[in-house]
Amino acid sequence: MSLPEKLEIIPLVKPPSTTVRVPGSKSITNRALVLAALQSWNQDCTLSGALHSEDTEVMVNGLRKLGFRVETDWPLVRVHRHGADAIVPADLADIFVANSGTAMRFLTGLCALGHGRYRLDGTSRMRERPVEDLLSALRGLGVKAYSEEANGCPPVVVESDGWLPGPGTVIRGDVSSQFLSALLMVAPFNSPGPLQIILAGTLVSVPYVKLTEQMLLHWGATWRILPDGYEFTFESIANFGCDRYAIESDASAASYFLAAAAITGGDVCVAGLNCKSLQGDVRFVELLQEMGCRWIPSAIGLNLEGRPLHGITVDMNDISDTVMTLAAVACFAEGPTTIRNVAHIRHKETDRLTALATELRRVGAEVDEYPDGLKITPRPLHGAEIETYNDHRMAMSMALIGLKVPGIVIKNPGCVAKTYPGFFADLEKLR
Repeated sequence: MSLPEKLEIIPLVKPPSTTVRVPGSKSITNRALVLAALQSWNQDCTLSGALHSEDTEVMVNGLRKLGFRVETDWPLVRVHRHGADAIVPADLADIFVANSGTAMRFLTGLCALGHGRYRLDGTSRMRERPVEDLLSALRGLGVKAYSEEANGCPPVVVESDGWLPGPGTVIRGDVSSQFLSALLMVAPFNSPGPLQIILAGTLVSVPYVKLTEQMLLHWGATWRILPDGYEFTFESIANFGCDRYAIESDASAASYFLAAAAITGGDVCVAGLNCKSLQGDVRFVELLQEMGCRWIPSAIGLNLEGRPLHGITVDMNDISDTVMTLAAVACFAEGPTTIRNVAHIRHKETDRLTALATELRRVGAEVDEYPDGLKITPRPLHGAEIETYNDHRMAMSMALIGLKVPGIVIKNPGCVAKTYPGFFADLEKLR
């Protein structure tokens, strides 16, 4: 779907009653691509249901730069055995990750298993996003990893000798859980023995680490968790790998359509997901229930019926990708909604707390901004042109307001291509 520079969202004439299917999970797709690449020194792997988006294209291109043989026939992706002796085939690579934080972090970890020199760079915004915690942890494992500008941000250079010498390192988890996930996925390939990863401080977005753990188990990695919580010891890479892996629908993408039901009083089912999903963001449906909606059990997916809404106070640290979605819903509730403990989303594609506060005020909401969250008090809303800050989640979340409020115009709607190129086409299916 070709999108204009500005896109006006036309309000729905009646509440939707429909079933939608969202694309595959970005979080699972990018993890699966890395894990499939790691096994490709020994065997092929086929991924089904993979998300085709800018972020996953960036990951595939990065893997190809590293010498991996990746064949795409989206949503089918095949990672073929590369035949090299090394885990990472290339000994030299210059990789551009655009503004994909996932690709930057996961590929940096993967490069630590290479035997050579690797440089990773991105957009101007990526050059502002911190990665020093991961680099410091890799240095603790004997890998030469550093910020080229010595400011803790990309460009990043990794010079490695083909293994993780160990025996262990410490990683902070209070900026992004992806730093820990990046280490966990490469840790089974340490040499010569067990490797410990100790978590310092509070971990944000815990469900994403649990997702990484579940996928590692599927690929055959083994470890034990010590009594202090986040210390991991990987013991064997025997039988690491799988022939095929099916990627489930994206729970973060599903949140927009569940929110649409909440905002409009409609009935929407998102097929291909259930409350037992690997993805923590399925908990978003529980927040909508808390606000007054009705969750309807369904054999085909998550089904939500919108009802009169009331504000809530919620800690969204573990499902922070849905903060912007809930903020849109909060504009239509009775009473204020307070979102807390999400300071880390200031380091995303944009400072999401300040951006949200700015754009919600632009359409008439009253917003108090805190260091770690927002308080949104509903007020009469009106149309406005919405700045998206080249942030896909800003575009998709603010578009939801336009389902009820005339005159909402999304600037740079094409930024949704980062994770959900077909979003606006799917939004039209609610009519």
